[in-house]
Amino acid sequence: MGTIGGFLLDLDGTCYLGERAIPGAPEFVARCRSAGKRILWVTNNCSRSASEYAAKLQRLGFTATPGDVFTSGEATLQLLRREAVDRVYLLGTPSLEREFRHAGIALTAEDPQRLVAAFDLGVTYEKLRVACRLARAGVPFIATHPDLNCPTEEGSIPDCGAICAFITAATGVSPRVVGKPHSGMAEAAARRLGLPPERVAMVGDRLYTDIRMAVENRMTGILVLTGETTRADLASSPVQPHRVVESLADLLGEER
Repeated sequence: MGTIGGFLLDLDGTCYLGERAIPGAPEFVARCRSAGKRILWVTNNCSRSASEYAAKLQRLGFTATPGDVFTSGEATLQLLRREAVDRVYLLGTPSLEREFRHAGIALTAEDPQRLVAAFDLGVTYEKLRVACRLARAGVPFIATHPDLNCPTEEGSIPDCGAICAFITAATGVSPRVVGKPHSGMAEAAARRLGLPPERVAMVGDRLYTDIRMAVENRMTGILVLTGETTRADLASSPVQPHRVVESLADLLGEER
């Protein structure tokens, strides 16, 4: 691990489950920082803002600031700015709605320039009906991330990918996906670390987002088994990590 200058860390299923830090995870982050290794949390879960995630990480025993967190919501806003979009129909949490409004994006069902689906804990049939109407009308459809499930202490719950699957099944329209594993997310995260991809390790619990992003973007992919992926999933997956560990605690002795 000596050539690794920084770590991209997933949140849900990698550093914590719900309101419980995964044993060894805060210590791993502290050890990395003391060794001069850079840390950036990169999450597809944009149900909270970077500030809210930093506060949660601090509450669970991590040292973190909002600048240490990069969400798929932030990546989506960067895309919308580049494309000069200022009117969106959004399926997302109140926190994400606030982020979009703060960025100058009007949230509307009337003549939006984009349909954006995210992890929406308050999704309703009415929201889905409007989203399907807009998709059928040709409004470009964006997904903040492709994750089908979000791991929690009580088990997995439907995530953005499942919401998008509903819309796609009803309309035949598939979304343009922004978050992990796509190269734009990898490039933006590496820039935030200030390191070339070859010196970055992505640590996460999902093969089809975290590990795929690593292997397709010249990063080291480290899979932890504390979240969504099981060894059975790993055996049948076309995407294979460079390394598999039970948890971040297994990496503790290597970052000095």
